[in-house]
Amino acid sequence: MLDEFSARQKEEILVNRGITVHMGESRVSLMFAYKIAAQIGHLGDNVKFLRKQIQDDRIFQSLIALPSLYQTTIAHTRWASVGEISEPNCHPVDNVITQDDRDRESYESKGIIHVCLNGDIDNYLILKEEFEKETKSSIPPEITTDTKIIPLQIQKYYDSGHHIEESFRLAVNDFKGSHAIAMHTDIAPGKIFLAQRGSGQTLFIGLGKEHYVTASEIYGLVEETSRYIKMEGEKTFTGSDRKGQGQIFILDQNSSGGLAGIKAMYYDGSPVQLSEAAIKQTEITSRDIDRQDFPHFFSKEVSESSGSVEKTVQNRWRVIQKNRKRYPLIILGDKVIPPALAEVFTLNRIRRIFLIGQGTAGIAAHGCAELLRYYLADSDIRIAPLKASEFSGGLLKPDLKDTLIIAITQSGTTTDTNMAIDMAREHGAYTMAIVNRRDSDITFKVDGVLYTSTGRDIEMSVASTKAYYSQIAAGGILGLKLAQLTKRRDDDFILGELQRLMIIPSLMKKVLAREGKIAKSAHRFAPTKKYWAVVGSGYNKISADEIRIKLSELCYKTISSDVVEDKKHIDLSSEPLILVCAAGNKGDVISDIIKDTAIFKAHQATTIVIATEGEERFKPYADSLIYVPEIEERFSPILTTLAGHLWGYHAAKAIDKESRFLFDFREEISGYISTSLKKGLDIYQTILDKTFQEKTARFSIDFKKRLEERRYTTAMELKAASDLTLLLKYLSGRLPMSDFELDFGISGTAPNMFDIFFRCIGEAINDMARPIDAIRHQAKTVTVGTSRIWEPIQGLLFDTLKKNGFDVSNLTNKNVLVLKNLQEVISEIKGQTLYKIRDLTYTGEPVEDSRIELVKKQGSSSKLISRVETDNKLKGTKNIIVKAGNVFIGKGKSDNRSILVIPIMKKGPSIDHLLLLNVGLKKEMDLPKKVKALGDRFNHIKNIVEETDLSWQDDYINLLDVEELFGNSAEKIAEFIISSTGRL
Repeated sequence: MLDEFSARQKEEILVNRGITVHMGESRVSLMFAYKIAAQIGHLGDNVKFLRKQIQDDRIFQSLIALPSLYQTTIAHTRWASVGEISEPNCHPVDNVITQDDRDRESYESKGIIHVCLNGDIDNYLILKEEFEKETKSSIPPEITTDTKIIPLQIQKYYDSGHHIEESFRLAVNDFKGSHAIAMHTDIAPGKIFLAQRGSGQTLFIGLGKEHYVTASEIYGLVEETSRYIKMEGEKTFTGSDRKGQGQIFILDQNSSGGLAGIKAMYYDGSPVQLSEAAIKQTEITSRDIDRQDFPHFFSKEVSESSGSVEKTVQNRWRVIQKNRKRYPLIILGDKVIPPALAEVFTLNRIRRIFLIGQGTAGIAAHGCAELLRYYLADSDIRIAPLKASEFSGGLLKPDLKDTLIIAITQSGTTTDTNMAIDMAREHGAYTMAIVNRRDSDITFKVDGVLYTSTGRDIEMSVASTKAYYSQIAAGGILGLKLAQLTKRRDDDFILGELQRLMIIPSLMKKVLAREGKIAKSAHRFAPTKKYWAVVGSGYNKISADEIRIKLSELCYKTISSDVVEDKKHIDLSSEPLILVCAAGNKGDVISDIIKDTAIFKAHQATTIVIATEGEERFKPYADSLIYVPEIEERFSPILTTLAGHLWGYHAAKAIDKESRFLFDFREEISGYISTSLKKGLDIYQTILDKTFQEKTARFSIDFKKRLEERRYTTAMELKAASDLTLLLKYLSGRLPMSDFELDFGISGTAPNMFDIFFRCIGEAINDMARPIDAIRHQAKTVTVGTSRIWEPIQGLLFDTLKKNGFDVSNLTNKNVLVLKNLQEVISEIKGQTLYKIRDLTYTGEPVEDSRIELVKKQGSSSKLISRVETDNKLKGTKNIIVKAGNVFIGKGKSDNRSILVIPIMKKGPSIDHLLLLNVGLKKEMDLPKKVKALGDRFNHIKNIVEETDLSWQDDYINLLDVEELFGNSAEKIAEFIISSTGRL
């Protein structure tokens, strides 16, 4: 354990299981780091991996049980990052920058600093250049994350004489961009330093009974406490000489807890006054994020979508009697539409309504905008959906007092959306949010909040679903309320429209009930087409845009979204899969869509059509026809999209299923190798094992069949399919291993073949894996590389090869195994002669003009005259060895020496050298070692003996001494055995 403890401190860069030790004057500090950085995986894999790392760390488990003065922990997941996805870039990062052991030691003697970051350090490259210029030290090239500059800036100020608290404050002031930073250091043990600036990031501090817990979202706190303080780094403060943003909180373990253990300040150092009023209580519980028994959060959230829409609409209106007439009362209180906003609408002072959002919420903004335009018909209010980034980037006006900005967001933490709201408020706009999460960042920014569902319908899947439908439904409720305030629609219209909204959940349930048929369509067609497109006209262009997003998020594909009639003018020669959104379209529009679908079909496209029940005219042209209930065209972005979401979910499952086929085989092969090694077989025996080859051959046949069915067309690259096909042929013994280098540029040794196989199949699995609830760069990969589970081949013969400039990469796998077994017979190398082979055919065959040249002689061989010195024609035994490519052991014809001839491939797949060894053989050997060393010759001897009806016994081998046994042919040995037993 002590050796492991020492070894884990020697890593030059902070990686998984890294340990950092700092010996202070009165205490010892230990930092343990656990990391996972990979591209693809299933939700929960990261946490499972990290927990197991901690659980299995015997050093950590031993030390954590000892008394300690202070303990602090930072846990962090970052979905996107500057720099490649790697352990060196994975957070936390530290304040070590050099790779020289002496410099490293002196640098760490100042203290250990570990930092995590959400957000971006926009001026990272400038600060990095300045730092390296000032310190004459360089950041290791493996580290490309912008986070690395944070501990270095802190260290820089600390080195210049500032207290660590002031060093942290000065450093975070240097960083441009929205950020949330967490740091702990043994310079100030027992403290967590937090900094947050800008509207793109959030930090919450949970107040437990005996601890603090900080998180970027409320959900990180609720299992520990419902009480929290929110950092408000987006708020502007007025400092001594300028206005600024940013707050710093320092949590102190050595305190009585609560507010007493929190030191808060602005970025300029002035104090933030915290009072009991700053403590909030959340209604969210851990039940809100429970996946229950669903295989994926996506599946759970889609199945809950009708209920979410129902909760969004119900209890938001009722019918009362007014002047003896039924009057629709829309119940949106002052927290949704503040009195001041209601008044300006009543007085017709609002001239513009912009609905903003990003991604799926941005598409929902389009659906809401269409409903508002319909409900506020003939008004002079300009209604437009905008990307939040477009609004803040180019459409912001100095005076927005006549403008309502409605932000649509699922999480309430989207950077662009929140920044746009901040900017709009600064210019006098009224602001609202349609949001899914209570207590999310945006709810503290806007004038009014309209929660979808109950405000607790949390979406954990990256690909948002039920929030989208509910956002459009909420937009409908809000639009009708505004129609009442502006008197653009009468009571009967509003009442009828509310009733239509209430029917939508039941229609959604009908679509959900057809999930089985939709799944069959996706499993049949999704894996077979490389290029996909989604098209829709009118309101269904909204559906197409949202389905495109979901297919991209779930299936990792670049997909186009077009108006139906435009698609036929775009190149269709790629024979794509086209998903046609047509449900809800009426009259001439649907007729034109049918004609366009016929054109798609004529261009060999696969057409998946979502149409209204009863629409039969698509049947001749649709490879798959998905029906949804009839609905008003303005609500089609809900039902059509729901069908598209389901198709996308099952498309991802279908593609992932093919990756599992590869994954399972890889696990089977890995397990087989491990089992073989445990049985005492080496990697060379395994690769030549008939059971292994048959196992690989069976898989190869199944894989080829899947390729022919185009099951890998959608995601696997042609090179990956070609390489994997070739590798399977090599591993199953159907291609000569000597050709391996021609195909893969590396010799066909067993380790090389397995290395390339595992890498190739790993990349193929990565290409095909679709984890549904995650995206490529946020979760643990399902293609964890197989480690080198074989030991290097060593021994007398291999040492001799090495001295002559060769190694196992210059041998066939069979010859490696033969030599390994023959080493048990050989006691010494008396002499050696190296020959070079020339003028073989392109395929390595010896011909009449082939030549052999003497390269060198050593030892006992140096005194002998070789025939090659006078006649360099390749012939006799050496010709046979070159042609067959097999190791030869026997006796020299002229001098009766025991010789071993090794065929060598130095350049390319052909035999181009022979190494002839004059060997000494052991006098005594165990029978099993003799049998093993004889190899194929043993079976040859046995077969010849058994042809005489003599019952074979392995002890017959002991009838010959070792020199005779390995110096004669199988026929002569068999003849001697038969003669010795009296049966000749």
